[in-house]
Amino acid sequence: MYFETIKCDDYEVYNLDYHKKRMSDTVGINFNLEEYIYPLNEKLLKCKVTYNENEIIDIKYDPYTPKQIKSFKLIYDNEIQYDRKFTDRKKIEQLFSLKEERDEIIIVKNNLVTDTSIANIAVLIDGTWYTPKTPLLYGTTRQRYLDSGKIKQKDIDVKLLKSAEKIALLNAMVDFKIIEDFKI
Repeated sequence: MYFETIKCDDYEVYNLDYHKKRMSDTVGINFNLEEYIYPLNEKLLKCKVTYNENEIIDIKYDPYTPKQIKSFKLIYDNEIQYDRKFTDRKKIEQLFSLKEERDEIIIVKNNLVTDTSIANIAVLIDGTWYTPKTPLLYGTTRQRYLDSGKIKQKDIDVKLLKSAEKIALLNAMVDFKIIEDFKI
């Protein structure tokens, strides 16, 4: 099974076209999400749509409070695969459990930065924002920022990551959250 996390705030549903495209790319069905998603209130909500190859299984709304993330632990794993937004996140959860006293992990695969456990990543280098060419998951927010030209793709190794002026986390709920004072 698969899932999408969709931001709802003040009864507005965000970036539905990107979520619909990823769902279609995942299972080959063009789900009409507008028929399914109705925010329950005006609060910031995380809408989780669970689906499979045939149908939408469940839609759940939860209040959302962003995590405060300032520190990262590098986790190396050359075998991890997460090219679809699977409901089975055991491997990512296992890697996250290695974070020790840090707030979040950054997964490095084949000597290249990929993602955190919850978001794509971008780094500011010489005034330009770059996101890894080979993330674990091709996120909807990452794609929106690539389409708009606000970020560019680049192979990012650990040395380049550590030289970044700023880091940003990209996902449906936080959009493009810049972290200026970070520790790796």
